[in-house]
Parts: sequence; structure tokens; C-alpha cells
Amino acid sequence: MSRLVRGRLLSFRDSPRHGGGYDYIEDGALRIENGLIAEIGEARDILARAPAGTPVDDHSGRLVMPGFIDAHIHYPQTRVIGSYGAQLLEWLQKYTFVEEQRFSDPAHAAAVARFFLDELFRQGTTTALVYCTVAPESAEAFFCEAERRGARMIAGKVMMDRNAPPALTDNPQRGYDESKALLLKWQGRGRLGYAITPRFAITSSPEQLEAAGALAREFPDAHVQTHLSENHAEIALTKSLYPQARDYLDVYERVGLVGPKSVFGHCLHLAPREIDALARLCGVAAFCPTSNLFLGSGLFDEAGLDKAGVRVALATDVGGGTSYSMLQTASEAYKVLQMRGQSWPALQAFYQLTRGNARALSLEDRIGTLAVGFEADLVVLDSHSTPAMAHRMDSVQSDLAEELFVLMMMGDDRAVAQTYVGGETVKP
Repeated sequence: MSRLVRGRLLSFRDSPRHGGGYDYIEDGALRIENGLIAEIGEARDILARAPAGTPVDDHSGRLVMPGFIDAHIHYPQTRVIGSYGAQLLEWLQKYTFVEEQRFSDPAHAAAVARFFLDELFRQGTTTALVYCTVAPESAEAFFCEAERRGARMIAGKVMMDRNAPPALTDNPQRGYDESKALLLKWQGRGRLGYAITPRFAITSSPEQLEAAGALAREFPDAHVQTHLSENHAEIALTKSLYPQARDYLDVYERVGLVGPKSVFGHCLHLAPREIDALARLCGVAAFCPTSNLFLGSGLFDEAGLDKAGVRVALATDVGGGTSYSMLQTASEAYKVLQMRGQSWPALQAFYQLTRGNARALSLEDRIGTLAVGFEADLVVLDSHSTPAMAHRMDSVQSDLAEELFVLMMMGDDRAVAQTYVGGETVKP
């Protein structure tokens, strides 16, 4: 129940872009008790005070940070990642909806949940906001596996009642009832949270979105997750289905689905009114760079949304996204923003992967920071983990920002030396 973790400790206090700093201890240590950080400081002090026989995980020379957080990901899409040659709406029909029909089988859902969490932990991701499928069995399997591992996860059963195969549709009442039953069972149980999850406006009728909004009002502590303005064809179809709405975001606004705990995947083609409303209502725009590039959807305007006061998160969006790695996701985000003429320094990127995404998910009081009382979800990073990275690091002269940039641009699961969930090692 007690453990010491030694290494180069790095944690962010606030966004570097907005003048926030970070805490860095070259030779530091954490004392973990019952899954929480009980003490933090210089290694010589922490080790001297530790009770005799306390195990020490010595990661000297490696960076120890809060675990990575993924703000938008689909666990049922692990077997369609990298499927060739389609943009969003065709991709959903051709690949995703076919695969998701398998998740009414509890055994299949449980097997994929095990793989999915193994893969996240292997990549250093310790928390995620997760889409299941319309089948309640898929959410049940995911929550059971996450609970067994003691993980901080948020997930929800997808609500869809039209424009999808019959095996993947519910109806407004059933979607409400099944979602509410799952929410009552899992919200706040252990380290789990529930997300009310209408997939997007195209696959939900106005009546179903009203039901989702009723759930959000009934359970204000729950999250809301859906998709917004990913693809021009999607936007046009949404407009035809909701001609009375001012714009795409207004479809969700009218039913009370936009608020501080609402996370909208993509947000690539927002109108000025939508940007203003997202900022005013404190909704979160999830930047999914590998998915946006893979499906040819567009380039995210991170600096523009930040300037407008919109809260932004970073996410893999597996399986439209092509990597489970938040390091590789940050690398592609950097390149997307380069194409827009925007700067994204490594310190800002690692803030986003940790405390920034914790704030986006309203979890900044529990995870995303190395501080006493916070949950001991950690990632240990090795900037010399591959021959190419070690060769590159020969020219880095004790420059933390440059080392982080090497990790961000060249790192992958091999750079993750260890992952801790609730103070326990989870990477073989």
C-alpha cells in the first residue's frame, strides 16, 4: 500500500501560454499511500523519512509526470483503426457501424475492453473519455473492466435512434432508460464517471436529443459527449435534419446539452456564433489531429479558439484516429497547427496532455498534477528509449523544453518506461 517513486518530477501549475509555470525537481521522489500522493519533494528528503523497507521504484534520469489524459476515444473501434479510403459518413457506414454491432455480445465487449485498457496503459494514458456502443452490454463490460483495474475513466452508452443499422438503434425512451440505469449504477462508483452520449445530431432524432438533455438536467454531475462540425457533408446533413436550428451547435444548445462538462469532438468548421456560444457556455472542443488528417476532415484552429475563450482538449479519437499514443497525437497536433501558422511549444503540449486535459474534463482537483492528495496516476518517460532518440538527445544540453519536444516528435509507446494507475504499475 506504500511505495516510493524516484525520478525527474515534472508537473504544470497552469497553461504556459497564459503565464503559468511548472514544478520540476531534477532528483525528486513521490511517496504513494493507498493510491494517493502522500508526499513529494527532493529524493534525499523523501527517502530519508520513508519507513524502513518501503519499496522504491528508481527511475533516476527519467521524467515522471502525471498520467496522460485522452478526451475523446471510441473503445469499440479498435478493430477498424486504419481502415482505408473513406471520409466521415462513408467511414461510419462501411466500417464503424459494422464492427459496433458485435458489442451486444458481452464476451466480445469484455475482450475488447481488456485489450483497450491494456493499450492505453502501455501508451501512458491513465484516464479517458470513452464512447461505448448503443448496446448497454458494451458499457457494462467497459465499466466492469475499468473498475477491476481501479482506473479513473468516464464512459457512456451511445444513444442513436436513426440513420444507422437497425441493430445499432434504440429509441428515445429506451436510450433514456438504458443510459439512466447505467448512470445510476456507475457514476461515482470507485473512480468511474458517466458520460451522456448521443453520438451526434445525424443519428439522434429531436426527441432523443430532448431525452439526452433531460438526463443532463437530472444528473448535472455527469459528463456529456458528442460530435460537432467534423466534416462539411456532416454539417450540411445536420442542417437539413434540423432546419430550425441556427447552426450545428444550436441543435445541442436548444436541449441543454452545452455546458462546462460537455465535450464536443472535432469542432473544425465552427461559425462565429458557435465559437461565442461555446465560450459563453464553457463547452470543450476536443482536438483530434490524427483523425482529422486521416479522414480528411480539416485543420483545427487551436489558437483561434483559445483566443476566443473556448476550452480546448486533446484527443486520439481512435478508431478514426490512427494512434493510441498521446505522444504521437501531440506530434500530429503540432504539424496541423504548423499548417495553420500557429505555434505550439512542447511545454504547452505536455501541459495539455496532463493538467490541461484534466481541467477540460473537470477533474483538475483529482488528476493531472503531481501534488499531495492527488491520485497517483503517473507516466515515466525515457527520452533515450530508441537509438534514434538517444542519438538526437546527444545534442540536447539539459534543455527541458527541447527534451520534451524530442519526446513529442519522436516518442511512442517505447518512450513510456512505466505507467502507474492508483500508485500501481500497469505496464508489463
